[in-house]
Amino acid sequence: MEFIDYYKILGLDKKASEEDIKKAYRKLARKLHPDLNPNDKEAHQKFQQVNEANEVLSDPGKRKKYDAYGKDWQHADQFEQQKRSSRQSQQTGGQQFYGDGGQDFSSFFESMFGGSGHGRQTKFRGEDYRAELKLNLTDALHTHQQTLTVNGKNIRITIPAGIENGQVIKLKGYGSPGVNGGPAGDLFITFSITPHATFKRLGNDLHTSAKIDLYTALLGGETTIETLNGKVKLTVKPETQSGTRIRLKGKGFPVYKKDGEFGDLYVTYEVQLPVNLTEEQKKLIGDLQKLKS
Repeated sequence: MEFIDYYKILGLDKKASEEDIKKAYRKLARKLHPDLNPNDKEAHQKFQQVNEANEVLSDPGKRKKYDAYGKDWQHADQFEQQKRSSRQSQQTGGQQFYGDGGQDFSSFFESMFGGSGHGRQTKFRGEDYRAELKLNLTDALHTHQQTLTVNGKNIRITIPAGIENGQVIKLKGYGSPGVNGGPAGDLFITFSITPHATFKRLGNDLHTSAKIDLYTALLGGETTIETLNGKVKLTVKPETQSGTRIRLKGKGFPVYKKDGEFGDLYVTYEVQLPVNLTEEQKKLIGDLQKLKS
């Protein structure tokens, strides 16, 4: 596994304070954010590295392990356990001895994790990676493919229709390589779906509103609305009240990994009152009011 200098990525040295790390991360994250560099693959890769560096250095426990073990920091607990076990097994009569002419921990470390010593190499599973993938609501409407760049490698994935905001999928074996032939970690992708300006998604159902004029609301008629799959003509019943909600069965969002199944679309009518009335129109409305009285 190639060593990544997290301090260098953030433009800091090992003496950096927690506040220094926080400021450096915020500055670089704003500069390299994918939304500001949509077609810059290098910026996207650097953004991932900045996030990874911040995740480790902003956590005191992880930072201590990184400072001590470098690229193998995620295996620090195993290293310490193996060191303790080795020292305990080498103690006789209260006196500690080292085989092979006084083997210290550095040579023990090498022998166990790939050096030239005589110890048995221990296999360790690689670290898991975590990434966030942003989608528009219309992207999640259809099954499609996207290419992700993870640790400098391009990974092409298929995203099923109906994926939900916050949903996590696991790609087995796409995490950090294992140590000494151990299995690779996994990649966990969290999906973040940007809210739509017109449609609100609740589960597999969609909610929207449709404006109708006063005359259509009173007398009935037709109105046409936009859906995520095209236009739909609706029949408005006479005396429809503002806030009336209707359901269009099967016009909602596709159900995740269930072909041919869809939620419903709920449409709420908003009755628009006329403005800039002429004197004649005002008189007619006044006459209508008198009739009602």
